[in-house]
Amino acid sequence: MGSAPEGAAAGHAGDDDSAASRTVWGAGPVTDGATPPVPGENQVGLSSSSVYPEGTARTFELAGRLGYDGVEVMVGIDGVSTNEDELERLRDFHQVPVLSIHAPCLIFTVRTWGTDPWEKLRRSGKAAQRLGCDVVVVHPPFRWQKGYAENFVTGIAELHDELGVRFCVENMYPWRAPKAGSREPGTFKAYQPGFDPTDHDFAHLTLDFSHASTARQQSLDLAKAWGTRLQHVHLGDGRGSIKDEHVLPGHGDQHADEVLRYLASAGYAGQVVLEANTRRSGSREQREIDLSESLAFARTHLAAGARVATATA
Repeated sequence: MGSAPEGAAAGHAGDDDSAASRTVWGAGPVTDGATPPVPGENQVGLSSSSVYPEGTARTFELAGRLGYDGVEVMVGIDGVSTNEDELERLRDFHQVPVLSIHAPCLIFTVRTWGTDPWEKLRRSGKAAQRLGCDVVVVHPPFRWQKGYAENFVTGIAELHDELGVRFCVENMYPWRAPKAGSREPGTFKAYQPGFDPTDHDFAHLTLDFSHASTARQQSLDLAKAWGTRLQHVHLGDGRGSIKDEHVLPGHGDQHADEVLRYLASAGYAGQVVLEANTRRSGSREQREIDLSESLAFARTHLAAGARVATATA
């Protein structure tokens, strides 16, 4: 499958490498005496966006019943997602941990937790601390958020230092629209410094398979290029459409099985969170089947990658 990326054993920029802890790729610092996460046995989480139009409360219930290891809260998807007291109650009632927080940085969450983008990220980080996780997923700024965009790279690093939370910047895609007189769509640069974080100095990145497809990239190429900067995974798929489809893993052009096997074989022990559109499922019953099959897909291919690593060690 391929060797571990350079630095996989030693960690990556921004992590605490003190004598009291060591770094596991994708899992951040692990204190001495704690059991470190194992590649192939990665936590597989359920994003609340994968349950939409059902809400955050339903996400916790489904995650627990189907056997997911936890949830990623998409802040702003409903009122519950913005209420830390209610999120704590759901976590404790269902005994389903919060694995990560998706900051409210989408078009439809422009007013969620205020309008200052830095304060929205800071509150996301504090919510992560309170709920017991250390990953916040962040989109790059929109082009029209000029002041925020100009200081984004340094600001993200400063927030990590301030809060001790990994702000994992997600790969996005160029916006496309039909172009008159052409079979190829026109493109619009929506993100600043850009939709692809590869060449920017971010210590922590989120790999989204659907976004890679929409950008007409391959997730495996991005995973290999990022090495240990890859700290979080949004599992899904795409078919190269101008729309961000988020189809179920294995139903698109991203070779999701191969990417998961590569990551586990290379030593990635971080979270893999299903972020897929199940509105196409057609019914509650079929949605549950799709979510259950996606969980099995992730665990099967992560375990297969870990076996390859063991066999070649």
